[in-house]
Amino acid sequence: MAALEGLCGPSFMVSLGENIMTSYSIVKTSLGELALVANKAELIGVYFFDCRHVPTALKTWTRDDQNALLKKAGKEINEYLDGKRSTFTFPLGSAGTDFQKKVWKEIAKIPFGKTISYSDLAKGAGSPNAIRAAGTATGKNPLSIIVPCHRVMGKDKAIRGYAGGLERKRHLLELECSGKA
Repeated sequence: MAALEGLCGPSFMVSLGENIMTSYSIVKTSLGELALVANKAELIGVYFFDCRHVPTALKTWTRDDQNALLKKAGKEINEYLDGKRSTFTFPLGSAGTDFQKKVWKEIAKIPFGKTISYSDLAKGAGSPNAIRAAGTATGKNPLSIIVPCHRVMGKDKAIRGYAGGLERKRHLLELECSGKA
């Protein structure tokens, strides 16, 4: 898969303070419920609802199951999980430190069905000695599945941490290796 459309452009780096109105929806998937979060123009979060990484701010956001962007994102994510899609077409936005943004851009470049190591990720982000920091930034990726952090592995090719849980990471890797999409 080529880098996700728009991910490396300026729209990916929109601050969460811009386009302030924040809406969310809960989408049922084969991997469990996902909280999808959007501002007025972009998807800014994909979180496994049963994991500790769901932002506490969710309580202050507006649930909007009719939001066109959230509906489109939910549909495309389910198509991906059903093996019918390998890319996404909705606009993305995210906020993070400069280093996190570099790491997330590198993750977005990992082709569908391929993996890289955390050390390769750190090197690609311009900080070859910051392997643990690259791992931490990976764990704070707000766009799980879309920015495919499940494609980052240990240097020994072992499956390492994933905010959605290791079983989900295994499932996503198996889905992509099956070549279904």
